[in-house]
Amino acid sequence: MDQNITEYLKNNLNDADYEKLMAVDNSKLHKFVADYVELCTPEKVFVCTDAEEDLKYIRESAVRNKEETELAIEGHTIHFDGYFDQARDKEHTKYLLSEGVDLGPNINSIDKEEGLKEIREILKGIMQGKELYVRFFCLGPTNSEFSVLSCQLTDSAYVAHSLDLLYRQGYEAFKQAGSSANFYRIIHSAGELDETCVSKKIDERRVYIDIDENIVYSTNTQYGGNTIGLKKLSMRLAINQAAREGWLCEHMFVMGVHGPNDRMTYFTGAFPSLCGKTSTSMMEGETIIGDDIAYLRNIDGKIRAVNVEAGMFGIIMGINSKDDPLIYKTLHTPYEIIFSNILRTEDNSVHWIEKDGEIPSRGFNHSGEWYPGKKDAKGNEITVSHKNARFTVNLKNLENVDPKIDDPAGVEVGGIIYGGRDSNTWVPVREAFDWTHGIIAIASALESETTAATLGQEGVPKFNLMSNLDFVSIPLGRYIRNNLDFGAGVKSPPHIYGVNYFLKDENGEFMNAKTDKGIWLKWMERRAFNEMDAIDLPVGRIPKYEDLKMLFQDVQGKSYSEEDYVKQFTLRINKFMAKINRIIDIYKKVPDAPEILFQVANEELERLKEAQGKFGDYILPEKFV
Repeated sequence: MDQNITEYLKNNLNDADYEKLMAVDNSKLHKFVADYVELCTPEKVFVCTDAEEDLKYIRESAVRNKEETELAIEGHTIHFDGYFDQARDKEHTKYLLSEGVDLGPNINSIDKEEGLKEIREILKGIMQGKELYVRFFCLGPTNSEFSVLSCQLTDSAYVAHSLDLLYRQGYEAFKQAGSSANFYRIIHSAGELDETCVSKKIDERRVYIDIDENIVYSTNTQYGGNTIGLKKLSMRLAINQAAREGWLCEHMFVMGVHGPNDRMTYFTGAFPSLCGKTSTSMMEGETIIGDDIAYLRNIDGKIRAVNVEAGMFGIIMGINSKDDPLIYKTLHTPYEIIFSNILRTEDNSVHWIEKDGEIPSRGFNHSGEWYPGKKDAKGNEITVSHKNARFTVNLKNLENVDPKIDDPAGVEVGGIIYGGRDSNTWVPVREAFDWTHGIIAIASALESETTAATLGQEGVPKFNLMSNLDFVSIPLGRYIRNNLDFGAGVKSPPHIYGVNYFLKDENGEFMNAKTDKGIWLKWMERRAFNEMDAIDLPVGRIPKYEDLKMLFQDVQGKSYSEEDYVKQFTLRINKFMAKINRIIDIYKKVPDAPEILFQVANEELERLKEAQGKFGDYILPEKFV
C-alpha cells in the first residue's frame, strides 16, 4: 500500500467510522482493515462498537439486505444458505503451510504462497457495491487469563448478526489492550449473491487458515461453519496457540451437575456430531455454561475451563417439547433468535424435522418454494428442513444457564467426559483408571458409528480422537502428548469418563432410555468425590448395581432392574479387543504417535485376554466383584 495507512483509512471511511477505528490504538489492526478495504473494495465500511445503536444497525442491515426475514414471533428471523452451501466445506478448508512444514496425513493443506495467491485473487474486488462490517469480539470471558481477542471483517450482515449472538463483544477490550493486543484476524466475503441473496460462486468457495499469522480467509459461502470465523476456524488457531503455551482448546461442552447438599460439580465433554453432546449439556435439572468449545488451563494446580462462546449454534433437527423441553421453550419465546435452513410457512411461523405438530403443506425453505414430496434435480426428496439446519441464540436466554458463564476465573473441572455412537462395545458409562489411561484408552480411542441416513451404511465405526480430528492444527502425536502432559502437571487431575448412549441388544433395540444419561451424570458427579464405589473391569471402572438402582429411584422416581444392569454392563471381550486393535492400526500410521499410547493399549489387551481365559467372551459385572 503506497499511502500512509492512517491517511488511507481517513480517505476511505466516513468520519464516525474512522474515529471509532482509530480509538483502538493498534497499528496491526489498522493495517489489517486497510489491506482488505483496498483489496476487496467495498462501497462503504461500518465499524461496529459494543454500543447498542451499532448492534441494532447490524440486525436491521441483515433484514434490509434480505439475508434474514422477520418471523411472526418478535425477535425471530430466518436465513437461508444456498442449496449446495449447507455444511462445512471440508474439501476446500485447508491450512496454509510454509515449505517444510508437515502437520501429518490427517491435515488438509496447501502451499502457503500458492494458497495466498489464490485467495487474494478471489478476494480482489469481491465486495464491490457491498458494505464491509468491522467486528470486535472476545473469545472466552473478558478481562480474563483465558481471553483471546478477535476481529472479523465480513460483508454479510447475517454473519455479523450471528457473531453478536454467539460471542462476547470486544471493542472495549481492544481499546483497553491498545497497541499490545494480539488477536485473531478473519476476513470473509459471501461473494456475489444471486436473486435469492445466497452465495453464487460456490466453485470459488474457499476456507484457508494461516496458523502462523493467526488469519482465516473465507470466500463465496454463507453457511455458519464456513463463515463464523470465531467458531471452529478460530478453534484451529487456538489449538495451535494452546500447544505452544501449555493449555488446551477442546471441542467440549461445559456444564454443571448438581450433587448432594447443593453441591455443584462442573464437567466438560467431547462428543462427535449426533452422539448426544448438546442433549447432555442441556440435561434437565442441570446447568449449562457452553455446548461446543472450551479453553482449559492449569491455574494454581487446578484445571479450570471457560466457554469460548456466549451463544449456541445448534442443530435443530429432532428438537421437540418431550425430548428437549428447555431448548424447545426457548425457541418459542420472543428472544433474539436466527433460524437457518428450516421451513418458513405462509403465516411466518416455522417448522423443522421432528418438530411438534403436523408438517405444513406448503412453505419456503433452503430449496425455495417447498411442498411434501418435493425432489431435487437428482431425484432426492427434499425434507421440510435441512438435516443440518440450525438455530442461533445467546445462552443467557436459556432458563438453565449457569451463573458462572462469564466468570473470568472459569470453573474448576470435576470430570471430563468422552462419548460416541457405539452399538455393541462400550458400556453406558465407565471411568478411566487414571489420567493417562483416560486420554489414551478413552479420549484417543474415540469412535462414532455412521448412520444410514448420512452415509448409506449404518454401523461403520469412524475414528475421531477427542471429537476433534477435523480441527486439530498440530500433528496428532503432539496433540495427544499435550493432553497427557497437561494432566500430568496437576496434582489431582479430574477423572475421565467414557459414555455411550447407543448400545443395542440382539434385536437392534437401544438398551437405554434417552433420560438415562442424567443418571450417568449423577454417578460421575458422586465418583468425582469418591462417594460411590466402582467395579474394576479390564477397561475401566463401572458403577455398582445398588448405586444405580438408588440413583434411578431418587433422581427420576424410576425402578431399575438388575436384568437391565447386567445387559448394559456386560463386558463384550471380542468387541473391545477388535476396537483396540483398530485404534492401534490407526496410530501405527501416525509418525509421531507416542510410545506410551501403544503401551497402554497393549496392556489393556492383555487384561482382556486374561479375563477371557477365565470367564469367556461375555463377562457379567458380578465376575469382577
